[in-house]
Amino acid sequence: MDDVWSRIAEHMVERVSGPMKFRMVLQPLMAAIFAIRSGLKDSKTAKPPYFWSLFADPAHRADMIKDGWKSVGKVFILAMALDVVYQIIEQRFVYPLEVLLVGLILAVLPYLVLRGLTTRLASKK
Repeated sequence: MDDVWSRIAEHMVERVSGPMKFRMVLQPLMAAIFAIRSGLKDSKTAKPPYFWSLFADPAHRADMIKDGWKSVGKVFILAMALDVVYQIIEQRFVYPLEVLLVGLILAVLPYLVLRGLTTRLASKK
């Protein structure tokens, strides 16, 4: 099991300097654009910050997840597809756990953080 985690860590570091490294900037930027747009919309409709509400408001959780997935889903799929291409080019093998991890790091994580932050900042004005 230690070999798996060390391989994943090694491959993640290689992605930063390997081919197609521009996607490490482009995909979080795309997720940020969608998050800011959704966060401003949440602020205008007086909704609470997104990430916090996922845990604190179980009654609306399913609707919130659908709304978030609608916004960031395409970026997530694109991040995973590009990582599959990267792995085929660079490693000659596809590691599904790494594909999922890259999609989460490049698309979902920036979206979750920035949507709630945008809502909070826009609500204070």
